[in-house]
Amino acid sequence: MSDTPITVVVVDDHPLFRRGVVELLNDSEQMTVIAEYDNAEALLDNIENTYPDILLLDMQMPGKSGLGVLKQLREHDNQLKIIIITACNEQDKLLEALRYGANGYLQKDTPPDEILSQLMSVLHGNVAMNAGAVTSLASHLRDNKEDENSPSNAILAHMTERERETLFYIAKGLNNKLIARELGISDGTVKVYVKSLLRKVNLHSRLELAAWAHRNLSAELLDKEV
Repeated sequence: MSDTPITVVVVDDHPLFRRGVVELLNDSEQMTVIAEYDNAEALLDNIENTYPDILLLDMQMPGKSGLGVLKQLREHDNQLKIIIITACNEQDKLLEALRYGANGYLQKDTPPDEILSQLMSVLHGNVAMNAGAVTSLASHLRDNKEDENSPSNAILAHMTERERETLFYIAKGLNNKLIARELGISDGTVKVYVKSLLRKVNLHSRLELAAWAHRNLSAELLDKEV
């Protein structure tokens, strides 16, 4: 691992929670907080000067919400890793965050060690979500599964076997290196499959692709052990 710490910006309007997260990250060996803000406007005014590796963003704040900030940033920046952190447990908010391009969605009662591991996983191409959020997402998408004549099933039918295998492992949360190991191929080949999948499904991010897989792959397949 590089000696350069991972930079994080924390945005949350609750001082005690924000201070706790900042201390947690600064006390870790891998991360350092380069800025903290208590409102969205302050973040947007300073993001170019304090551009981090990871943005940890509260969903509900006075003024512009975290989702509003996420949507605004994604209009011109798809590279920044943005993780929504919230006390809200509403399924529609989770889905909205994913549609806007969040790289993760964590509850504020997430254990400290898990927060650190989830943030690290995002930098390796994974999606940061608590087990409860994953279950909620899968439940929603399966409840809204399209019929066998849907366009999604036509897309699945036109995927190669390797692309479908790659899609399965993306849905399981594996990064490219782990997928390559499972399939016995190179990281570069996995990247080619991921780009092809995004093009075929007409999506823009790995997170959207994982959500699409949970909607369109069978429950039996998704429940299979990796």
